[in-house]
Amino acid sequence: MRLANKTAIVTGGASGFGAGIVKKFISEGARVMIADINGDAAHAMASELGALSHQVDVSRAESVDALAEAALKAFGNLDILVNNAGVSHMPAAMEEISEADFDRVVGVNIKSVYLTARALVPHMKANRKGAILNVASTAAVSPRPRLSWYNASKGWMVTATKSMAIELAPLGVRVNAINPVAGDTPLLKTFMGEDTPEMRAKFLSTIPIGRFSTPEDMGNAACFLCSDEASMVTGVAMEVDGGRCI
Repeated sequence: MRLANKTAIVTGGASGFGAGIVKKFISEGARVMIADINGDAAHAMASELGALSHQVDVSRAESVDALAEAALKAFGNLDILVNNAGVSHMPAAMEEISEADFDRVVGVNIKSVYLTARALVPHMKANRKGAILNVASTAAVSPRPRLSWYNASKGWMVTATKSMAIELAPLGVRVNAINPVAGDTPLLKTFMGEDTPEMRAKFLSTIPIGRFSTPEDMGNAACFLCSDEASMVTGVAMEVDGGRCI
């Protein structure tokens, strides 16, 4: 029960790594709001797990502000914010990525961190406590060809994490990131271009431990970084990647 009596928002929490984080947090005693653009999936998962849900488009200010208002009304205070929602573009030469795909990556992967900070950091500063976790990627550390703008968005997230951490540390708020390698999630096809046994084998050959990241892996890492056990840890981008970036 490492998160007993703590409250949390997990964006993109209805599937993939986000769902793993939600389940781990709940198992460790946290009260969680599952925030996802797929409101039906978030509601179904919340009903199953005894959590709360809220439909949100993290790239839109009014939607994020409504999420923050709903969470603070439901919980009274917020201890943990996990910026997990993310998208990619299909692999292609950097100059061939459409402007619409580029704008979507920037909106969901970059602007969302700014919007949630604008909406919720003042609350954490006032309470002089809180933990923010940004889900970045090994793409920030070891970029893969033909995913240039996705790579760049995750590199931005790591730098934002460190910038947020150094500014908020004196105010009692910690900010960290995790860098997963690809997992068997809805984004896997966009990383590989096509989901075939051959492409999976090729990708797995680059991971020394020999398997994809799992939602459970992300949940375990997130739980530690957001718990009081990590009270001296801030500004870290922890690779949870089976050795991919070594």
